[in-house]
Amino acid sequence: MSTTFQLDTATSRANPTPSPMKRLTVPAIRVRKRDGVTAEPIVMLTAYTARTAQLLDEHCDLLLVGDSLGQVIYGLPSSVPVTLEMMAAHGAAVVRGSYHAVVIVDMPFGSYEQSPAQAFASASRLLKETGCAGVKLEGGEAMAETVAFLSARGIPVMGHVGLTPQAVNQLGGYNARGRSKAEAAKIVADAVALDKAGAFAIVVEGVVEPIAIEVTKAVACPTIGIGASAQCDGQVLVTEDMLGMFDRVPRFVKRYEAIAETISGAVAKYAEEVRSRAFPGTEQTYQPK
Repeated sequence: MSTTFQLDTATSRANPTPSPMKRLTVPAIRVRKRDGVTAEPIVMLTAYTARTAQLLDEHCDLLLVGDSLGQVIYGLPSSVPVTLEMMAAHGAAVVRGSYHAVVIVDMPFGSYEQSPAQAFASASRLLKETGCAGVKLEGGEAMAETVAFLSARGIPVMGHVGLTPQAVNQLGGYNARGRSKAEAAKIVADAVALDKAGAFAIVVEGVVEPIAIEVTKAVACPTIGIGASAQCDGQVLVTEDMLGMFDRVPRFVKRYEAIAETISGAVAKYAEEVRSRAFPGTEQTYQPK
């Protein structure tokens, strides 16, 4: 038995609740791909809060506490300003709200690029403060030494190649990568380097489909596509994008719901009832004892 924290929706408080140890593990994710084939594709979504984690957990193999929370939660222009403190706080919330999925936390910009030692200090802090199963970092061959350093010291690492949002200033935008032969070759080389360094999985983002397929065939670990190819070993989306929380989303995102419209409609109805004094319960007058 293990103790996890479940959110009591009646009080909006997280309470410790004993539950059987059912959580998937990093090795279980890694071995999904055998001899270059993943029979059961890996399901991954982002989560930033305990309640969201609860709702996603039973359906997902992996929950990613992405640095995309910078835009989604904090309204920042990119993920670059996101801090380690932000990632630790949201990572801990997601771990508390889940019991089944493997929780991976993004390493924010500036927390790992300087050296393997810096990366270890940041990653070990995230594991200690959140209880997550591993971390994700961006970059290819340049980060291979760091991935090997962390993996050798007991920290599972998910890689990230192709469109790397933390490098948006250098890339000049969020356009698909791999259109030129040189760039395509670099993306494949980056993925191979991360795989050899010990990454247990690699996110392939915003890459033209033929290159995403080539990457998936070139590495032994699973690939997780986002705006890449259905032939990757798994898929990930920003949950708020696929639920329709925003008016504008990337072209590759399929909206499964229109949650923003549902919320707006419910709030409009609430506001109308309050202003007309028809709000349920207001007809009762409090009588002190």
